Amino acid sequence: MSSDLIQAALGGDEDAFRRLVDPYRRELQVHCYRILGSLADAEDALQETLLATWQGLGAFEGRSSIRTWLYRIATTRCLNMLRLARRRPRPEAHLVELNLPEPTRSGEVSWVEPYPDTLLEGLADSAPGPEAQYETREAISLAFITALQLLPPRQRAVQILRDVLGYQAREVAQMLESSEESVTSALKRARATLQLHVPPPGERDEPPATSAAERELVERFTRAFESSDMAGVVGLLTDDVLFNMPPLPFEWQGHERAVEFLAVMWRGTARRLAPTRANGQPALGLYLAEPDARVLQPMGLLVLTLAGRRISMITRFADNVLPPFGLPRTLPA
Repeated sequence: MSSDLIQAALGGDEDAFRRLVDPYRRELQVHCYRILGSLADAEDALQETLLATWQGLGAFEGRSSIRTWLYRIATTRCLNMLRLARRRPRPEAHLVELNLPEPTRSGEVSWVEPYPDTLLEGLADSAPGPEAQYETREAISLAFITALQLLPPRQRAVQILRDVLGYQAREVAQMLESSEESVTSALKRARATLQLHVPPPGERDEPPATSAAERELVERFTRAFESSDMAGVVGLLTDDVLFNMPPLPFEWQGHERAVEFLAVMWRGTARRLAPTRANGQPALGLYLAEPDARVLQPMGLLVLTLAGRRISMITRFADNVLPPFGLPRTLPA
């Protein structure tokens, strides 16, 4: 089937080309997102990958699968984008603009955006190769994606190709036009860095996705948050809970900082949370209303990281990330 489609595509049949590459579109976008940390950038990289594939299909020699060839092109496009990325403005000024409390500590800036769970539908844990170390849910979690952004680009690519997708060192070396020794060395360094920031594979301490326990915790948080029940919210948080606001390179840790941080989010006369999911985790669209307003305006997205029956991290993203989640533009006050 693939050979027939390739021959037809080489003859200029665009429908055949779409049938050839469409089965891989979604997983390729996720791959680009893991490397780039941005849904918008991932979509750009995907489009560049498909264009390069269409233009260079004649160079495909069939020594690997079409899927592997697509991953090779996508990885190259992502690494090129990272090399050409413009220097981003420093975001510290937003601390004053938003009247945020004094952060507990600073960290490295990670340009991470959330990824809607609706775009993960159809991705199976059985898709990775036999050498994969992470299940799909683990490899899309916000903590994992954030930790990946701390790696140098080539280490990041090697980590994903080897431990997430399960490609062998020989295959990754061919994709990156490198040696197996270089790939093995890069993977060793990448794993050492990730161990400092994310739990080992298979050891995430959280209830199963969309389980009754998860739903109950999110519903309790929503009720307490919307009713300004500070004690109720804090009671659902771990003692060492972390708040962060990408792209600000700061963290707010513990219950005392949680109270100060929540006070900033509770400005206005009314607030509502709209449920959704991001990165395999529960997420909530945040809507606020000013005095005398008839509608609540979107003010951001809260992504919750759970630990047992508590919330261990709340990551707030700005409202510009909301459109791909299909949330309403406004809510009635």
